[in-house]
Order: sequence, then C-alpha cells, then structure tokens
Amino acid sequence: MALTKVSKGLISTDTVFEVDAVGGKYGSSSAPITIAVTVGTKTAAHPYNGDGSSSAYFLDGLEAPAIYLNGADNVTSDSGYYYKFDQSDSTNSTHPLRFYLDADKTTAYTTGVTTSGTPGSSGAYTQIDVDEDTPSILYYQCSSHSYMGNYALVPASNVINHAEALISMPTATTTLVGTGTTDTLTNKTLTSPKINEDVAVTSTATEINILDGVTASTAELNILDGVTSTATELNILDGVTATTTEINYLDITTLGASEASKVLTANASGIVTFNKAITEETVALTSGASVTLDISQGSVFTITLAHNIGTFTWSNPASGTDVSAFVLKVTQDGTGNRTISFPAAVDWAGGTAPTLSTGANDVDVFVFFTVNAGTTYYGFTAGLDMS
Repeated sequence: MALTKVSKGLISTDTVFEVDAVGGKYGSSSAPITIAVTVGTKTAAHPYNGDGSSSAYFLDGLEAPAIYLNGADNVTSDSGYYYKFDQSDSTNSTHPLRFYLDADKTTAYTTGVTTSGTPGSSGAYTQIDVDEDTPSILYYQCSSHSYMGNYALVPASNVINHAEALISMPTATTTLVGTGTTDTLTNKTLTSPKINEDVAVTSTATEINILDGVTASTAELNILDGVTSTATELNILDGVTATTTEINYLDITTLGASEASKVLTANASGIVTFNKAITEETVALTSGASVTLDISQGSVFTITLAHNIGTFTWSNPASGTDVSAFVLKVTQDGTGNRTISFPAAVDWAGGTAPTLSTGANDVDVFVFFTVNAGTTYYGFTAGLDMS
C-alpha cells in the first residue's frame, strides 16, 4: 500500500498513510485496509526515542507515525472501517501489536480488535473495526515491550478518551451541562448520586418528594444533623398522626404537665404525680472490710454480711438542700455475729447506733435520709431480727 502526503493542497504518494484523513478510504471486514508492519531500531524521529524499548514499529516503512483511523457510524453490521496491521514480516517476532487507551499500556482496548497467528510468521495480523464508538485516541504499542509505537486519532469518534476516562457523547440533541454552568437538568436519571460527601443517595423520588411543602426552618431541619438512627428506626415515624403540639411534648424543658403514657414531666409547680406504683431495682452491695454505698445508684440497698465492715462510705448524696433517702437491708451470713461501723455522719435516736441482730441469716432493716448533702444522715431502725 502506498503512502501519501499533503503538499500545497495536492496528494502525492510517498510519505503519509492512505488511511489518514486526507487520503483515507473505506476498508470492509472482507477487504480491510492493510498496513505492513515491520520492526527496526529507533531513531531520533521516534516520539519516544530514549524511552522504553530501543525498537520501533515501522508502518509501511514510516517510523512510528501518528495516524488517522476513519469510521463514522455503526448503523449496519459492517459499516465500520477495518484496518489490518500485517505482522507477517520476520522482524515482528516477539512484538505483538495491540491497542491501548494510553501510551504506557495501563488499559488495553479490545473492542472490535481481532488477532491471528504469531507475529513474525506468515498470515499474522492485528485487525481493528473502527466506528463512532471507537475512542477518539488509541495507542498502538507492543504488548511485550514499551513505547515502540505511537497514537491513532479517530476524528469521527463520539467517545472522548481523556486520560483513559472514556466520555461518551449524547445520542440525542441536547446541551452538555458543565460543573461551571448554571444549566438545569430536566427529567434526568442520576444513578447513585452523592450530595457533598462520599455517601450515595438511595432515596426514591417519592421519598424525596415528601420534603415538598415542608415548612420547617433550616434550624429545625438541622436538628437531624448527626442523627444515627437506622432506616428501620426512622420508619417508626411512618403513620404517626401526632400534631406539632403533641410531638413537642418531647421538649420537656418548656412543658409543665404530665400525661398518661406520654413523656413524664413536672407541672408548673414542679410536682410530679404518679397514678400507679413505681418499680425500681434493688442495689446489692458486696461484703468486705471496706464497703462503699453510692446513693445515686438507687434507693433500696441490700448486703449480706460475710465480714465485719470497719469502713462504710456513703457517696454521691443530693447537693444543697435536696433530699437523698434510702433503705438498707442487712442480712447476716450463715456464721452470724457480723458488725457494721456506720458513718460518723449518721444521727441515731438517742445518739446511739443500734446493735445488729447476731444470729445466722438474721435480717435488720434501716432507713436513712439527708437534706444537707450528707453532712448529717438521720438514721432509723425499721426492724431488727426480721428473719
């Protein structure tokens, strides 16, 4: 096949491919445009001279030219332009010609590409079917050695090859919307969109449309910022018929009443009313020579004595003049005769602490309260030897 070049608007036949834009012609699958490939030593005329392999592809005798591949539509099954890179010459041995999206061969391009035989042997070739869906720029390179070839442009391509990212042009009349424009997208489907962060939006249009007509202020909506509820937990709200006023019962700092089965609050006078019993857990203390009773943990404490308690510390009473009160149930173990040294802050009737029952498994019950942050506890014997 002859080579052609452009000179003063005329086409001669000595240096540039017939497959270029100027001298291009159609090749079918049964009669492709054939390009003879040979391999020789790189020269300064090679765009990658000094990089990669010291060998170069020569196409129809020209060292690694940049070429044009025509092909403008894919309307029929055989409307592409076919180019056959003939590697029958023995110099092609170990140099399979392949196509890539980049010169360094990070991403191979194989669509419409067929190969046959072993390079350097009779009948060996690589063929490519070029149409409008072929990327705008391809690189022909050796699959075994680097930077032997050059690039091929596809001027009629609808697919832009930008740094190995393939960008397909629209198939209908439309306007491309850029990141720096203010165009409006209408009736467009966004697949796995992400809003200002690396989290894909999975809501349906119906679910998002629930926000249509929402009158909440930005501040009110921002209350949701940081919510960690799951979809299942949030779906508990599905079907809620409460009014704004009723939901605001959750705002306990602004209410002054309590309602059955609703949030418990105090009335305007600070009084909480219970119409039913109050249930709470007892707090079991562990016996030892030194024991701490944390008043903030409950109001009924139990202990089974297995030691004589020499240090009995009571912590975290209410502050100021608020009251802390609790009941203490003391049980002797199977040995009995265990004793307790109550805190010095306890004021007993008559100024004398009661003597514990001494029998094995005996039970004594005491009641204490303080109204001055634990400076003084008033102690009462509710019952002795109640086993």
